[in-house]
Formats: sequence, C-alpha cells, structure tokens
Amino acid sequence: MGALLALASAVCYGLVDFAGGMLSRRVHHLTVSLLGRLGGLLLACAAALLFTAPEPHHADLLWGALSGLGSGVAMLFLNRGLSRGAMSVVVPVSAVTGVALSVLCGVLVLGDRPGAVAWAGIAVTVPALWLVSGAGSTGRGPAVTDGLPASAGVAVQYLALGQAGPGSGLWPVAAGRAAAVLLLLPAAARHPRRLRTPPRRAAEALLIGAGAALGLILYLLAVQRQLLAVAVVLASLYPALPVLLGLALLHERLTPRRTAGLLGAAAATVLLTLG
Repeated sequence: MGALLALASAVCYGLVDFAGGMLSRRVHHLTVSLLGRLGGLLLACAAALLFTAPEPHHADLLWGALSGLGSGVAMLFLNRGLSRGAMSVVVPVSAVTGVALSVLCGVLVLGDRPGAVAWAGIAVTVPALWLVSGAGSTGRGPAVTDGLPASAGVAVQYLALGQAGPGSGLWPVAAGRAAAVLLLLPAAARHPRRLRTPPRRAAEALLIGAGAALGLILYLLAVQRQLLAVAVVLASLYPALPVLLGLALLHERLTPRRTAGLLGAAAATVLLTLG
C-alpha cells in the first residue's frame, strides 16, 4: 500500500508539473507559486478537518511547516526556471539532486535500510530521471541558479514531512502550505503588479496548488507505511508523466534519450515496489 500511495503522489506531481509549466509561460512564476500555495492550503485544511486527527502534536506541525518552507523554495525556483524556458536543465537537476539528497539523509541520518532489490531500484532511478527529463541540452547557468535551490527545497520538503507522526493526521501538510504562503508573501508585497492575472488563470493556479497538496498528502500516507528513502524515490518519478503528456497532447517527439529514461523509470518502479 505504501508503494502505491507513493506512486499516486508521483502521478499528482506529474500532472501539476505539466500544468504548472504550461501556466508559467502565460503568468508570472511568482503568481503561479503564491496562488498555488493558497490553493494547496485550502485543500489541506479541508482534508485535515475531514480526516480528524487523534492528537495533533506541535512537533509534527513544526516538521510540516519546515516541509512547506522547502516546498515554497522548490516551486519558486522551479517555476522561475520553467518560465525562462530552461525546463531541460531545471527539472532534471532538481529531480535527481533532490532524490539523491533525500536518500542519503534517509540512510545516513534516519537509519533507513533498503533491501538489495530496493537499492537496485534507487540506482536505476537517478539516471532514469536524468534521461527522461531531457537533461544536458542547455547551459549550466539555470542549473545553478534555479535547479540546485529547487532540489534543496525538494529534499527538505520530503525529509521534513516524513518526520511527522500519524497521530497528527493531515495537519502537518496544512501547516506546510501555510508556511509556504508566508514565505512567498514578502516577494508578492514587493512586486504586487506581478500578481495581476485574469480570473481564469488565477483559478488554474489555485487548482494546480491543490493538486500539489494532494500529492503531499499521498506522500505523507505513503511514508507512514514505507521506508522514507523508498517512498521519496517512488514519489520522485513524476517527471515521466509530463513527458508522456507532452507526447500525447503536444505531439512532442520521443527521443532515444527519453525512451531510455522512461524504460528506466518503469524498471525502477517495479524494483522499488517489489523491494
């Protein structure tokens, strides 16, 4: 069940990644990031109220808030990179480095001990994510200025949320969305004109953020039933879905590099699920 929940989280994030990338070409990335966090906050609060927690703990809420700060940083830099047209650099760098940092911390700091089959899946995942995201086609600048901060945010998001106990229900996710909104508010206050957007685009950003919050809820449920290192890797397979959507909806070409990446992602999914 933990593996299935993590894969469902990856599907949510894949849809959000695709939709967010398309919207960031039409609306300023700060608007997409802030309204997205607000949409996620609304969904997370509704879900937390619906699924009551036995006894929310302050420590779990703090872990959730730290996760939200990481999420806010990740989405801000990721959307900025997408708006610059640097998807082929920012997405693979953020995905691969975020996974590597999360797995290393899970094993070295938190004491996770994946089995041999799971380790094989992790080993396959890193090059698969790099290939499926179309890495290596543009320069190094976006990788440093956008990709690396985004990857650090991704790692903090997953690692911190994984420390929240089941007794607090879904409130850690809500706390994280609130923290992400607070993180982005100063930038929004400095550039209020960038937030001006048609109602339709604003609604799209809110829905995208709600989808991201749903992905985090599924991840939180997964990590309560699965090793954090394995859950992170499965949830991080999301870059494969935008590639498939691009093929189906945008009629993009499937390059040999991305074909190898998709096959690697499929193999990693099987190995990590069995492991």
